[in-house]
Amino acid sequence: MNGLHLIADLYRCNPAQPLMIECERLEALCVEECRAAGLTPLGAYFYQFRDERGEPAGVTGTVVLAESHLAIHTWPESGDVTLDVYVCNFSRNNSDRARAVYARVIEALEPEDRVEHQVVRGRLPVEV
Repeated sequence: MNGLHLIADLYRCNPAQPLMIECERLEALCVEECRAAGLTPLGAYFYQFRDERGEPAGVTGTVVLAESHLAIHTWPESGDVTLDVYVCNFSRNNSDRARAVYARVIEALEPEDRVEHQVVRGRLPVEV
């Protein structure tokens, strides 16, 4: 299960940007960027939230990959987004592919600030 998990909390993305509120557009970006990076989308599920007036609000979605997954959640009312890209490196090293998808999605969302984490998964901790 050796893999790489990239995690980002994105702040102050433009809340009027279509990617923040248009389910189909965000899904297309995520699936297309996974393919462009050389990963294998197996399916995607994205959900459009609506505000109290019935207008499009945030979006939550997941792209299931043969290599693992991408998950994203938007909060246009605050301009925040969470993004996770996790890839398994069992049969080949997909780390650079994960980094490419991660960078392209973040670039498209144009956050003013971000907090990022990189977790190498599948290794037992070394006792010192």
